Amino acid sequence: MGIAILAGGAIGAVVVLIALFKLMWRVAEPNEALIISGSNHKMEGLGEGMGFRIVTGRGTLVLPGVQAVRKLSLDLNETQLQVECVTHQGIPLKVRGVVIFKVGDDFVSIANAARRFLDQQKLMSERVHIVFAGHLRAIVGGLTVEDMIRDREKLTGQARSACGTEMEKLGLIVDSLQIHEIEDPTGYIKNLAAPHAAAVQRDARIAQAEANRRATEAEQQAAARMSEATRDSEILQAGYQAERDQASAKARQAGPLAEAGARQEVVVQETRVAELEAHRKEQQLQAEVRKPADAKAYEIRTRADAERDARISAAQAEAKETELASAAQATATRLTGEADAAARQAKGLAIAEATRAKGLAEAEAIKARAAALAENQEAVVAQQLAERWPEIVEAGASAFGNVDQMVLLNGADGMAEMFAKALTMGGTGLGLARQLLSTMNPGAAGTPAGPPSVNGAAPPAPRAEKITVGDDRE
Repeated sequence: MGIAILAGGAIGAVVVLIALFKLMWRVAEPNEALIISGSNHKMEGLGEGMGFRIVTGRGTLVLPGVQAVRKLSLDLNETQLQVECVTHQGIPLKVRGVVIFKVGDDFVSIANAARRFLDQQKLMSERVHIVFAGHLRAIVGGLTVEDMIRDREKLTGQARSACGTEMEKLGLIVDSLQIHEIEDPTGYIKNLAAPHAAAVQRDARIAQAEANRRATEAEQQAAARMSEATRDSEILQAGYQAERDQASAKARQAGPLAEAGARQEVVVQETRVAELEAHRKEQQLQAEVRKPADAKAYEIRTRADAERDARISAAQAEAKETELASAAQATATRLTGEADAAARQAKGLAIAEATRAKGLAEAEAIKARAAALAENQEAVVAQQLAERWPEIVEAGASAFGNVDQMVLLNGADGMAEMFAKALTMGGTGLGLARQLLSTMNPGAAGTPAGPPSVNGAAPPAPRAEKITVGDDRE
């Protein structure tokens, strides 16, 4: 039982693999090419990163859902040419022919055709017809009717060579190009054959007339009537011939007249083109020269006006600023001068007041001293002496200032005696002061002359004795 299940599973797996293989395997027929897109492929002559792969004449694996497969037919195609053209002489013609073409067998042609016709293969004939129609019109426009009639192979060769490059870009090659018919709606081709036909007919008639003449000579009885018939026939034929010659002449003139008309139309069109070109140049001059120049002039005028207004405004602002600064400076100068004058006046008043107060105080002090001196000279003198007692003692002691060495014979008693003598000098100064005051103020009731100068120093006391420093001598 287990073996049967395994065998069934194996068979199922094989069937699934076969189904998957058939689903993934694609075979290109001899007349088609498989275009497989979905991954980059490198093919000879096509470069890298083409984006699709080309398979011809063999099979290949395709991943469903990842890669897409489409077919490009390599079968022959044909397109019927029915082109209305105008020759170099200006004669309209209708050219009918057929083009047999196909996609090239090389990968470059297949790739070019796939990029252009893979989804539009039914429109391939229409596209080829458009290409050949355009080139046929261009080629016929450079040929005459005589060239096209006498050498159709030249027309075919020029058409193939002119379309070869474009057909190669489309990935197509031309197997055959045939010009079947050239239709002449104007009868120009028939008129070309008319002179030759007339010449052949004339020769035939001449031969027939000669035969008839010989026959009439042989047939003497019918000679007169044959001659009359021949004359009438020749007259009639001459009239016909004249008409044919006139038609031929008109046909020959039709070409030059048509060419002249075509040239006249060309001159008219060229004149129109020249007028349009002159108008275009005039408009271009207006757009490129005049309008930019006007805009530039307007810009220059605007900038000049703006700069002038700016300079005027700046000058006015500067004048106003100068005026305000001058007024402020004058006001500041006036206020400074007034402040300095007031300060100097106040200072002078203060100094005068101080001087006055000092003088008054000194006067009051002098007056008070004078009153005190008048009332009690002894007390004033004693006060003055007390105030200057240090100076008096210093002056008395200055007598010993020049003594380098002093020898005292009686010890401490001698020192005390020396100090007593210095003080006695001070007392002597007091008596001198009293004498001076009594001399300056005679009479007890009189007003005192004033105290001695405060800054004046008391006269130095005379030295009681001079001590000489030497060999124990005083």
